[in-house]
Amino acid sequence: MEAKVASSVSSAGEGKLLALVIWMILLVVIVVGARRWLPELASEHGAGIDVMLQYLFVTVGGLLAIGHIAFGYFLWRFSGKPNVTHRLSSPKAERRWSLIPIVLMTVVAEGGVFVLGMPVWAKFYAAAAPPEAITVEVTAEQFAWNVRYSGQDGVFGKTAHELLSLNNPLGLDEEDAAAQDDVLILNELFLPVNHPARIRLRSKDVIHSFFLPSHRVKQDAVPGMTIDLWFVPTEVGTFEIACTELCGFGHYQMRGLLKVLPQAEFEQLIRDEPSFF
Repeated sequence: MEAKVASSVSSAGEGKLLALVIWMILLVVIVVGARRWLPELASEHGAGIDVMLQYLFVTVGGLLAIGHIAFGYFLWRFSGKPNVTHRLSSPKAERRWSLIPIVLMTVVAEGGVFVLGMPVWAKFYAAAAPPEAITVEVTAEQFAWNVRYSGQDGVFGKTAHELLSLNNPLGLDEEDAAAQDDVLILNELFLPVNHPARIRLRSKDVIHSFFLPSHRVKQDAVPGMTIDLWFVPTEVGTFEIACTELCGFGHYQMRGLLKVLPQAEFEQLIRDEPSFF
């Protein structure tokens, strides 16, 4: 009998210790999760994405907290006891009350993200870029970003795959008059601040992923497809362009720079930048 009592006391102590560990894990998660993980926002539409992410963090974090608190309580309250509780409801009622939290979590977490995210999605992908938007072609390849501007005529020159070479990475047709003033830059994208920018995204070889963390822009570049996206940069500065698709052994070095300039400085740069031919 004494051994049984001692075993019960030991189990109760272990249960209380485990409950404290469960609660401490929750405390650490809250402290670490409360810090700011995202870079400073530098685009117009990014505020909506941040709201959606914050909602997701709060709701899912709240569900995590409820689970840890409840689990820790049961460990603390019932450790060492031969029976946790008696059956107080029918199997049908238990199944019903087991499904209710699942449905509630789905509605709160996924439903809220859907409601908050759809307007951002509609603006970012479903809506056409404003007529005044500047169009820049960005062609990804292993392991670089080829950035092309249409030049003073506002028309992109023709390209052909048979013209591709080390000296002509986009296969521009030099006999096409529209191609004569095209501006081609490697790994640097220049945009004017507070002005809509349409990115015409392509890939020469494998799937890449065009990612501007500070602007909340992320889009795969798929071979054989031309994918348009647009956004409005709101901060002057230099920002990272990352490839977030594992695209080969040189993936780690596929890094570019987005330089957002005042309007006048941007126009001067494009005028002064030499054309491709």
